[in-house]
Amino acid sequence: MPHQTSPLSAAGLAPAGAEGGAAAPISRIVAEVAASFPGERITLGDMAEAFGERAFGLLILLLCLPGMLPGMASVFGVPMLLLGIQMGLGFRTPRLPGFMARQTVRRADLLRLASVTSGPLKRVERLLRPRPGWFTSRAGEMLVGWLTAYSALMLILPGPGTNGPPAFGTIIMSLGVVEQDSRVTGWGVGLTIAGCLFATGVLVAICLFGMAAFSWIF
Repeated sequence: MPHQTSPLSAAGLAPAGAEGGAAAPISRIVAEVAASFPGERITLGDMAEAFGERAFGLLILLLCLPGMLPGMASVFGVPMLLLGIQMGLGFRTPRLPGFMARQTVRRADLLRLASVTSGPLKRVERLLRPRPGWFTSRAGEMLVGWLTAYSALMLILPGPGTNGPPAFGTIIMSLGVVEQDSRVTGWGVGLTIAGCLFATGVLVAICLFGMAAFSWIF
């Protein structure tokens, strides 16, 4: 099987554990993605094309970061849902429809997201390094895809406190996918399942409460 050059390395993004850098924190990944494109705004289509087979993990990471910030999660939920479904179906690279490929992200927003959200993840980021295993296999990446789609639904649906837990787990998963770290990806899978179950429980409770209130009033 021929050796494949990592799209991250081709774009100047060294993987975790590579010589000259001990880890690949979110702030560095985001900063170097921004540096790879000269314009003020970066399209999702450009990123998908540039990063090839690593584009799924990278795009999901960049789309999920706003899920940690109030009021921004639902905007990025639909593209994340599509990427998750494609990954779950076994696509090797993202296939974005035109309207989605043309969506842009401001360089300044990327850097702001990195500085806001990297704090809680620094401990995980220090542990990142290439570790082959089941979660970096084809089947493992398909599982990550379906869990990403589930998490995206939780970001799209409104509910108090339902964005953060699924988004946090999905960020861990996507970091593991980008860095080909099966152990960290596995941790992310567990956290995403727990976060999505929590969010689902909250949404179900809200629906039941609303139905009970409606029947009591009418």
